[in-house]
Amino acid sequence: MKILIIEDNEDIVDSLKSSLEEECFVVDVARDGEEGSFLARKNNYNLIILDYMLPRKDGHQVCREIREKKKDVYIIIMSVKSEITTKVDFFEMGADDYIIKPFSFSEMLARIKAILRRPHGMQSQIIELRNFILDTKNHVVKKGNKEIYLTRKEAMILETLAKNKGSVVSRTLIFEEVWDSNADFFSNAIEMHIRNLRKKLGDNNLIKTFPGRGYMID
Repeated sequence: MKILIIEDNEDIVDSLKSSLEEECFVVDVARDGEEGSFLARKNNYNLIILDYMLPRKDGHQVCREIREKKKDVYIIIMSVKSEITTKVDFFEMGADDYIIKPFSFSEMLARIKAILRRPHGMQSQIIELRNFILDTKNHVVKKGNKEIYLTRKEAMILETLAKNKGSVVSRTLIFEEVWDSNADFFSNAIEMHIRNLRKKLGDNNLIKTFPGRGYMID
C-alpha cells in the first residue's frame, strides 16, 4: 500500500512516516501544497494524508485539484480546526475522513485501516434514474449528452437512494453506507450533499425529503 503525506511540519512528517513504514506502508512526502498536488496527480497512491494549512497551496485547493484528477484515491484531512463547517467543506470536496490535531498514531492508523477496508476498485454499475444514468464507479451522471461529475460521497448517497428506490432511506442508513464510524452523525453533512446533488442534477424533485424520516427517490 502506498501513502502520500502532504504536511509542512517536520516533526509530524518524521513521526508519521517512520510509524507508517513500520506498518509496512510505502510512504512519500510533500512539504508544501504545490508539490503535494503535483505528486498526488502524477502518481498512484492508495491513500493521501493532507494537512489543511500548507505553504504555496492550502489544503482546500490541493484536495479540490486531487479530486478533479483522481476519483478513487482516499483522502484523510489533518487540521487543528474542529468546526463542523470546516469538516463539511472538506467532505463536500471529496475527503473521506477528517482527523483533528493533535492525534495519536494509533488513532490515525485505525482510521487508515478502516478506510482501506472499504470496497475499492469495484466493477462499474450503471443505474437508471428517470432521465439520468449513474455510473457508480466513475462517479458520473449522464443526462443526454451531458456528463455531470460527482464527488465520491455524492455518488454513494445517490447510489444508496437509487438502490432503495420507492422507499424512504433514513439518515442512519445513509451514514452507515457512506461514512465511517468516526463521522459526526449529528452534523448537517447529508443535507449539504443532498443540496449539492439537487443543484448539480438540476432537478429538485428527484430526491424527496421526508422530515424526521429521511430521503427517497421514487
